[in-house]
Amino acid sequence: MSYDIVVIGAGSVGTPAAFYLAREGLKVLVIDRLPSPGQGSNKAAIGGVRATHSDPAKIQLGLRTIEILSHFAEEFGYDVEWRPGGYMFVAYRAEEERTLRDLVALQRSFGLDIRWCGAEELLRIVPDLNPEGLRGGSYSPGDGHCSPLLLSHAYHELARKEGAEFRFGEEVVGIEVRGGRVHAVRTPKGVYPAAVVLNAAGAWAARIGKFLGLDHPVYPDCHEAGITEPVAHFLDPLIVDIRPGPGSANCYFHQLATGQIAFCITPEPPILGEDRRETSVFLPQVARRIIQVVPRLAGIRVRRTWRGLYPMTPDGLPLVGWVEGVADYLVAIGLCGQGVMLGPALGELLARLVTEKLRSEDRVVLRNLSPSRSFQVQEALR
Repeated sequence: MSYDIVVIGAGSVGTPAAFYLAREGLKVLVIDRLPSPGQGSNKAAIGGVRATHSDPAKIQLGLRTIEILSHFAEEFGYDVEWRPGGYMFVAYRAEEERTLRDLVALQRSFGLDIRWCGAEELLRIVPDLNPEGLRGGSYSPGDGHCSPLLLSHAYHELARKEGAEFRFGEEVVGIEVRGGRVHAVRTPKGVYPAAVVLNAAGAWAARIGKFLGLDHPVYPDCHEAGITEPVAHFLDPLIVDIRPGPGSANCYFHQLATGQIAFCITPEPPILGEDRRETSVFLPQVARRIIQVVPRLAGIRVRRTWRGLYPMTPDGLPLVGWVEGVADYLVAIGLCGQGVMLGPALGELLARLVTEKLRSEDRVVLRNLSPSRSFQVQEALR
């Protein structure tokens, strides 16, 4: 049996892509080495969804994802725990204030609903912020968060209803090429002929590229996260503190719809590799940072911690589009830990790309995220 497209990876990009491709009438097969959707990096995400980026392509994708999630339950009948609590980037030093103020001006020029708030206004929005030394911050009320696993599950079910097939527990061991074009995907359980192959393998995307002799610049970066006991609701926005600290470049946390506080840091220097064992270093490190920002959290009990993988690229932007050198090979990789916030919009875009129904606004996204671009400029706000 042959397929119009074989998608490698059933995570935050692969599952929505499967749905939107199948909805276009394509015969879709999704292959994942794990036993169910979202079991790779997706299940380690804490669910933040923002359009508050510094690149116009990611801003556009973020805005579209927020629009999709805002109507998801109404349109598709699945509750993915979407809550538009906003994002708040706080500044306690002059350095962060300058960075965030400059970014607000840039982001507003791309159509974002975001503003700079002084300390008094921030404290009205989040009264539990530490007022000592608070200079202000940026606030984007339209951003929010959802459940990554519920979202993957919903897209998996929706894709199946549209006729997409899923094969779990199968690891891709090769991609066959004939006449310079992809021909089939091989696993230990079978060979699956395909007109198009989409690499959406997340932190493992570079392995897939090597089957074609390609060196995708995507490398796994280990990030730890944690969650507390549930408490009564008191926090709407997801809070981000971009001050560097010992062993970390920033920290961020938010309260879930179910009451728990989910939290994470960005390690500095990066911890490269695929070791997903949690450490004894993380919790004391992140606790000090979070309590500095919201002292009220000092007494809350932590339920568990875990480690996931961010598929990073040299400039912090994903690689999306057709790959030069092998016809009909498509990638949506290197999401840099932002698969949940970009995946739904990317799924739609990939369906338009494969069916040749691109819109004028898609050109900016595909140009900025081109797999063949040079990596000369770092994204200012990853």
